Amino acid sequence: MVGPDKNTRFPLEHYDRLCFLKNIITNPQIIVGDYTYYDDFEDVMNFEKNVKYLFDFINDKLIIGKFCMIASDVKFIMNGANHLTDAVSTYPFAIFGNGWENAMEGKAYPQKGDIVIGNDVWIGHNATIMAGVTIGDGAIIATNSTVVKDVAPYSVVGGNPVKEIRKRFDQEKIDKLLKIQWWNWNIEKITQNLKNLMSNDIGALEKS
Repeated sequence: MVGPDKNTRFPLEHYDRLCFLKNIITNPQIIVGDYTYYDDFEDVMNFEKNVKYLFDFINDKLIIGKFCMIASDVKFIMNGANHLTDAVSTYPFAIFGNGWENAMEGKAYPQKGDIVIGNDVWIGHNATIMAGVTIGDGAIIATNSTVVKDVAPYSVVGGNPVKEIRKRFDQEKIDKLLKIQWWNWNIEKITQNLKNLMSNDIGALEKS
């Protein structure tokens, strides 16, 4: 055996509330890596509903790496939610037309960029990730967190807005893990190294 089929929707037999996420995504602006899973209390099809304000005319993207774990009710707030903040009013007059359609002439709504989630990232229940944020490989986002700025690799963050709670490893080990990039190994090699991946023996991974 070399692990579950990465192309199956539901890798747990008789359980349809956990899916390999890339296999249910329909929106081309959402890009998901192999083996990343989403677990939902009700219906895994809620995932795309929780990617808020993702409009094709803005063309921003939600990019999620491999082997990530995303809990129920995680929300991603994309750039379509942005309003002007440097004008007297933040009200979006132009969208209503009827004499207001030129209100944004010469102006543009703020663009903060794509949301990019690294590999082997764990995002806890009901966390919210804001537009333009990058979450590094191996990071952990605590339940109910609101992420408004970038999260460093292998850090544990929590709160609203999030603050770093601790590093998962010292910087030397983090640098080694970022160099190893085990998530890019073929699945046979990953399967052979499961015991090493479930330990904190980074030296054993290096030897592999």
